[in-house]
Amino acid sequence: MTDATDDGADRAAGEGPTPTPGIHHVTCVAGDPQRNLDFWVETLGLRLVKRSINQDDPGTYHFFYGDAVGTPGTSVTFFPWTDLPEGEVGSGQVSRTAFRVPEGSLDYWEERFDERGVDYDDREERYGETVLPFRDPDGLPVELVAVEVPADDPTTAWTAHVPESAAIRGFHSVTLWIDEPERTRRLLRTMGLEAEATATDAATGGERTRFAAGGPVGKYVDVVAVDRRGSSGRGTVHHVAFQTPTDDDQAGMRDAVASMGLRPTQQIDRHWFRSVYFREFAGVLFELATSDPGYASDEPLDALGERLVLPGRFEDRRDEIESGLVDVTVPRADGEFAAHRAD
Repeated sequence: MTDATDDGADRAAGEGPTPTPGIHHVTCVAGDPQRNLDFWVETLGLRLVKRSINQDDPGTYHFFYGDAVGTPGTSVTFFPWTDLPEGEVGSGQVSRTAFRVPEGSLDYWEERFDERGVDYDDREERYGETVLPFRDPDGLPVELVAVEVPADDPTTAWTAHVPESAAIRGFHSVTLWIDEPERTRRLLRTMGLEAEATATDAATGGERTRFAAGGPVGKYVDVVAVDRRGSSGRGTVHHVAFQTPTDDDQAGMRDAVASMGLRPTQQIDRHWFRSVYFREFAGVLFELATSDPGYASDEPLDALGERLVLPGRFEDRRDEIESGLVDVTVPRADGEFAAHRAD
């Protein structure tokens, strides 16, 4: 491993947009919605913080999983499209999504995976951290990274199914597979991430460069040079969203991205945040997402995920939409919220 340099391309102090604190959410493609719920809620122990629909395809669910209160930087979301074929990860995609877990908890996770038949690989060391790779039921590549969780960590563990000593505490990183990575690296620097180190990637043999944002959760983006074709479908990432906490932050980042020759959308109201989308140079779909209004803006905190929430413009179509969705049951533990309410 070596220290990475930005080859003279570091942002000058005070120039450019307000840096992103890190990842806001990651949205993935699943198959069977009940299987997805069972795995991400019961096996991995995340909280279903929002049950809704794909706003661009309202005949499809959109599930949001996160920590106990849906803190930005903790929510992985899924579109369960049952009729899609299995995808294959390749260049121009998010190849791995990694979550933080407390140091010392990987033995617990391996035992849990053995009990529940989860497909996982041997641990590996990466940048001084221990990583446990595994796959969800649709084949989505996921990792748990053991970290020291500080006392003032902004996340709140959800412990209905997993003890606090092992509970997932938001994102650690995403890994991007890029065939010609230099322009993507330059984009990440423009967004406020700094190159920290390089190493040879154990899985591909390509060069892995780690970029770090300034926030405490979801701060890392690893870029791996890979020349391998892939395809979208079940078990792949649809897009990765980065935090631009305020509208002004987002507008500044949008202008900076556009100045690089990319084509960001206008701001789109996604009900729980406001979004701008663009494809970076290699084709990975990026989103910029605000921090507010948040997942508790339309449901009481103790009732998150209890019902199907339809953003305003869809409410008049509730009967039609509900009739087209398959019934699902959210795994629950007795006294779930009362026992895990944040102090």
